[in-house]
Amino acid sequence: MKKFLFAAISLLLLAGCKNNPVGYTIEGGVTGTQSGLVYLKSFRNKMFFTVDSTELCDGKFEFKGFVGTPELYGLQTEDMNYPAQFFLEDAPIRVKLDNENAKIRVENSPVNDIFAENAEKVYQPGYNIDSLVSKYPDSPVAAFYLYRYHTYQMPLDELKATRAKLSPTLNNTAYVADLDQIIERLENVQVGKMAPEFTLPDPEGNPVSIADFRGQYVLLDFWAAWCPPCRRENSNIVKAFQEYKDKNFTIVGVSLDYNRNNWLKAIADDHLTWTHVSDLKFWDSEVPELYGVRAIPDNFLLDPDGKIIGRNITGEKLHETLAEIFNP
Repeated sequence: MKKFLFAAISLLLLAGCKNNPVGYTIEGGVTGTQSGLVYLKSFRNKMFFTVDSTELCDGKFEFKGFVGTPELYGLQTEDMNYPAQFFLEDAPIRVKLDNENAKIRVENSPVNDIFAENAEKVYQPGYNIDSLVSKYPDSPVAAFYLYRYHTYQMPLDELKATRAKLSPTLNNTAYVADLDQIIERLENVQVGKMAPEFTLPDPEGNPVSIADFRGQYVLLDFWAAWCPPCRRENSNIVKAFQEYKDKNFTIVGVSLDYNRNNWLKAIADDHLTWTHVSDLKFWDSEVPELYGVRAIPDNFLLDPDGKIIGRNITGEKLHETLAEIFNP
């Protein structure tokens, strides 16, 4: 009887071991360097954060851990300016890291095959994200690309239709959760909706509320000193401000900067003589999230009641829109 009980318990323990998560093991080699540190970095909200590091030994390294669901991570040596990106999953993973070109090759990984196949295409004009989601509805890569690169490019109805094609098996993943939150935010900032309330400090630390500008037409301008397209657009916005500032029109610049000195220098250098606010939290700022801003420059035109009457109006379209309001 004792032997039977021992055998039964052993089988249960073995069964339990088989059901336990095994986590990931990354075995890697680096070309271009033999020593130094390698950093494993997780990706969140357009930023990478170091979660582990290890020493290179004769150009080789190893990481072990547990990630749960496949997610975007990066590997970076001390010589690299930016992580080489890949999808980390709980499985044995073999990688080759190119130190000089900041590139990575992952062996025998279907999820990374999909990621690598689309890594360059996803930036191209006309990329069909709906086709990728339709082809790989249960892939976290498809969910990631939709969340990361297309929430600010697609009309809301198209975004919702494409999101609906993702498999329910992804509903509890980080990217689909973020995607659903973005869609909810975008619902609240459509033309005709009231602009969400917020308060942020100006350069002197004084609190400024968007409600303070009721009674005026307001261009709510999301930008940053580190953003080249924003800096190029600034001259166009300056021109519009000069033309309409005496006609019940003003601008509130919401910066996604993280360096105060750079922010203030850009304001001075670009001659941005209107109200500016920032919490200097980069993409972790709550106000861009509140407005569903996923890329900059971006803007919202508000009427005197605080209602949104236009979004992402740049270039000559900005002047045409303001002329329709002030010079009908």
